Amino acid sequence: MKFVCSKANLLAGLQVVSKAVPSKTTMSILECILVDCSENQIKLTANDMELGIETIIEGDILEKGIIALDAKIFLEIVRKLPDSDITLATDSSYHTTITCEKAKFNIAGKSGEDFSYLPLIERNDSIIVSQFTLKEVVRQTIFSIADNENNKLMTGELFEINGNELKVVSLDGHRISIRKIVLKNEYTPKKVVVPGKTLNEISKILSGDTDKDVTIFFTDKHIVFEFDNTTVVSRLIEGEYFRIDQMLSNDYETKVTINKKELLSCIDRATLLIKEGDKKPIIINITDNSMELKINSTLGSMNEDIDIDKVGKDLMIGFNPKFLIDALRVIDDEQITIYLVNPKAPCFIRDEENNYIYLILPVNFITA
Repeated sequence: MKFVCSKANLLAGLQVVSKAVPSKTTMSILECILVDCSENQIKLTANDMELGIETIIEGDILEKGIIALDAKIFLEIVRKLPDSDITLATDSSYHTTITCEKAKFNIAGKSGEDFSYLPLIERNDSIIVSQFTLKEVVRQTIFSIADNENNKLMTGELFEINGNELKVVSLDGHRISIRKIVLKNEYTPKKVVVPGKTLNEISKILSGDTDKDVTIFFTDKHIVFEFDNTTVVSRLIEGEYFRIDQMLSNDYETKVTINKKELLSCIDRATLLIKEGDKKPIIINITDNSMELKINSTLGSMNEDIDIDKVGKDLMIGFNPKFLIDALRVIDDEQITIYLVNPKAPCFIRDEENNYIYLILPVNFITA
């Protein structure tokens, strides 16, 4: 096999597919990137058996062939070569020569036949969204998936399609994030749970261009994302997702409208007094036209007042400040509305159309 392509093209392709190379595996072939020039295109593939990524790059194929190369060394070599054309050639023993200007590397490859190809997925059931929309929806929800594997469903996000609406949900036991998107077309109802890792990696690859689309295909066990010259195949998380609607309520005793930037800045300042790993809550005292935020820790104390518009009862409630910050950072509205019931019930931050809903559970606190 032999091909020539620009360093920029090869590096970009390797950086995309390397996101599916496992950090730990007992199968050494999975630590490789497959370079496939057996047809009239240069195709790069990586696959960790849960997530697979394939991308096509531009270049000139001089001899057809296929080889698997160690992902880490291949990527590092290409990254450090001069910004010029790269020639990659292999022989029948899988010895590989990478040449760029006066630099020449020889590395050992493996038979491409041993590589685990991406599963063949039927591309029947699909929806289309813009790259910008998908990237934004992931950004606005991914922070509230669970890190641990104790409940697999919490490590993924629900993608629920009803007619022309896509609803994306994540939760970790302390908070829920929901985003609703209006699609251009009507689709048959569908519910799948997509691994958070898959969505994290896809959001890094997407350009976020409003004029470029992503086609998303669904099967019982897999989801496929196709965009630009890239295909991402991921296993779905099996099982029935949590009944979110039972956790949501339109009831409230206190409704607060507040400047989002002002509230975010205030909470951010308060966290200066919290050591890492410390679970000190921020205490919010809501009175007629004012919200007082207080924090007390071993490092010191802080309190600050913010002007608000309030409807309903006065209320004092405590929250994990990080959970509030995570939600506020991804809301684009200048003014936000917070709905509260009592000091032990969750608060809801949502817009009038319910395009976004952030539910956050309060924490207990002791007043001085």
